[in-house]
Amino acid sequence: MRLSPSPSTLRKRPQLLLVEDDDALRRGLQLMLYNRGFEVRAYPSAAHALADPSATQAAVLVADYRLPDSDGIALLSELRSRDWNGRAVLVTGFPSAKLKASAVAMGYAAILEKPVPDHRLLAAIGPD
Repeated sequence: MRLSPSPSTLRKRPQLLLVEDDDALRRGLQLMLYNRGFEVRAYPSAAHALADPSATQAAVLVADYRLPDSDGIALLSELRSRDWNGRAVLVTGFPSAKLKASAVAMGYAAILEKPVPDHRLLAAIGPD
């Protein structure tokens, strides 16, 4: 599902790719991020996100680590192979030193533990 602003404001909103398999959490984050000025493209899996030809136009990726068909590290790797160079934020309910090291090595700017307060996620995403 995608929340989009009116055409007159569409150009002003940075695109954000949200990949989260928990439906309720995905919808809640989508609404919060939209209300904070982002055009949010939200998907329940890596495959759904990667099937969207506009995925590489997003300025920011917010991805869950554990996805039904992949993980956030592999998702970012695939986006990078498609020449995507946006900012990436990983969220996980299962943080570990090994995961954090792998995520940073792949290029994640931030790794946040669930549940993530809105203000922490917004700070990790950076200025819009």
